Amino acid sequence: MNPVLVSVLLLIVSNLFMTFAWYAHLKELSHKPWIVAALVSWGIALAEYLIQVPANRIGHTVLSIGQLKIIQEVITLTVFFPFALFCLKEPLKLDYLWATFCMLGAVYFMFREKL
Repeated sequence: MNPVLVSVLLLIVSNLFMTFAWYAHLKELSHKPWIVAALVSWGIALAEYLIQVPANRIGHTVLSIGQLKIIQEVITLTVFFPFALFCLKEPLKLDYLWATFCMLGAVYFMFREKL
């Protein structure tokens, strides 16, 4: 299988875990002491790292570190926006669109040698 595809798929799964580790406690554990939320988040983050590290190692066989980072950030926003809207009930703002345009510019600059 293509290493870029494998890396991207693993990074998507990794980001699902990361987003839950970083933000789900704001809704689900807001009534618990912060230490409980931190420990639960660390447990989720461990699973995230167990997926993210191999994803980056596989991706680095064909991509530069900068390209991997930009892919990671695009995936992060792609996962975070729906999570914020549907799980955390954040309002839809034009800021999400502007952030997306900025990320597309970053993707262009990181991959323009290959275009």
